[in-house]
Amino acid sequence: MNFVSFLLTSALQMLRLPRHDVVVALTSPPLISWLGSLFTKFKGGQMVFWAMDLNPDEAIAAGWLKQNSLIAKFLSRLLKSSMARAKTIVALDEFMKERIVSKGIDERKIAVIPPARDDNVRFDEEGREAFRRQHHLADKFVVMYAGNHSPCHPLNTLFESANELKSDEAIAFVFAGGGSEFKKVEAFARAHELTNIKCFPYQPQESFSAVLSAADLHVVVMGDPFVGIVHPSKIYNILSIGAPFVFIGPEHSSMGEIVSQIGDPKHAAHVSHGAAIELAKSISEAAKEMSDFKRSFRAPEIHEFDSLPSLVAVIESAHAAVHDDSVIKPVVRTSPGQI
Repeated sequence: MNFVSFLLTSALQMLRLPRHDVVVALTSPPLISWLGSLFTKFKGGQMVFWAMDLNPDEAIAAGWLKQNSLIAKFLSRLLKSSMARAKTIVALDEFMKERIVSKGIDERKIAVIPPARDDNVRFDEEGREAFRRQHHLADKFVVMYAGNHSPCHPLNTLFESANELKSDEAIAFVFAGGGSEFKKVEAFARAHELTNIKCFPYQPQESFSAVLSAADLHVVVMGDPFVGIVHPSKIYNILSIGAPFVFIGPEHSSMGEIVSQIGDPKHAAHVSHGAAIELAKSISEAAKEMSDFKRSFRAPEIHEFDSLPSLVAVIESAHAAVHDDSVIKPVVRTSPGQI
């Protein structure tokens, strides 16, 4: 099933459905939220627009579409139409909210709620050691990028850092996941004859805790043009694990704010794209300091914010006869924290 056939099948299914009080429309795949807005327009009910990302903004930033092309303009109109019809919009961070407001959407109907972490993901010491033994990483300082490999998360700086550290046998770079850019990892390793890079496909969900726990340093990446368009939700599971991480990307972003909030460069660091030597130096210093693995858990207010009650409140308010604007302001977040 391709993208077009999925949308057609979804539209046919929605024709058969009865009216619903509230429809929660996501943004993946693109245009599905527009179908949701049509559903509520013709069958009644209210729509909550839950923005996981913004398209065609993402496609334009990635270079897949030209900003002034007819298709980009058409998709932009559909996006704005969907958001205009929504009773409430849920954005993942303040930067996404600002981008939505710039499209002419009333900011008073936008709630900012970060993604929820996976409740099943926790530091797993036994799983950590088993994964490291299985893949010959037991005596290594493991730098891990786990998740979707896409143009939204350019890995060039991390690649170059691995190349800078190729002679340090104590450090291993692990790339786990998939996506359109995953093959570039293997290609870079082959082209530069790097033995310090290991690649693994997406891992079973039941092994997430073990795999994430196996890292000594996680890497989170966001491309500079994608601020307010995508949100690196992987950070919440990394925070649940309690692992140190480095963010490669723009400082003025949701991730930059999380790094600033943590305020401990040994646990949360930031480098800009292109700063491969700086990153390599930081990784090398961290590896030398770690004679024994010591997990540094963060305070609960950093990663224990539960977004589900806030989301439920927004949905219930959308169904209410009189819209309760009070549910919008209290749940606004730029990063995880206490309510």
